[in-house]
Amino acid sequence: MASAQPPARLLDDSFLKFLPAPLREPRRAWLAILTGYALSIVGSLLLALIVGMVAPDLGRPDFKGLNGPMAILALVVLSPLLETLIMGGVLVLLQKFLSPAASIITSAILWGIVHSLGAPSWGLAIWWPFMIFSTLFVVWRQRGFWAGVAVASTTHALQNLIPALAVAGYL
Repeated sequence: MASAQPPARLLDDSFLKFLPAPLREPRRAWLAILTGYALSIVGSLLLALIVGMVAPDLGRPDFKGLNGPMAILALVVLSPLLETLIMGGVLVLLQKFLSPAASIITSAILWGIVHSLGAPSWGLAIWWPFMIFSTLFVVWRQRGFWAGVAVASTTHALQNLIPALAVAGYL
């Protein structure tokens, strides 16, 4: 009996091939999550710094009303899971019409626009992490929808952890 094909490393034939291999192959979830987190947090912090320097008066996200454990629950547990489920559904749909790379970029742009509705500066800084989350979902979806959700939402939760601790008043 022939064995099933192992999941492929994606994006090697696209402009996203610059992303590290752990993001493009569904082999070691822990390494994909840690690599994705490092890239997403550094990228978003750099973008936020640039946006703050270029447009210091641009609206920023407001998390008033969220504090303590509720901030952690909302920003580290619920938001990453719900946004990943929505993102995953959109990516599955996009991939019916677009290549994986084009689907990933479209998803990141859409999430940037959605977050800009809440605060313009947020959308300008958030498209990068959502490109990473979208990449992880598309790559790990080869192992199943829920594998894609697990890896992407865990990376997203790590991305949100330090800001959530600050919003919660713990930092």
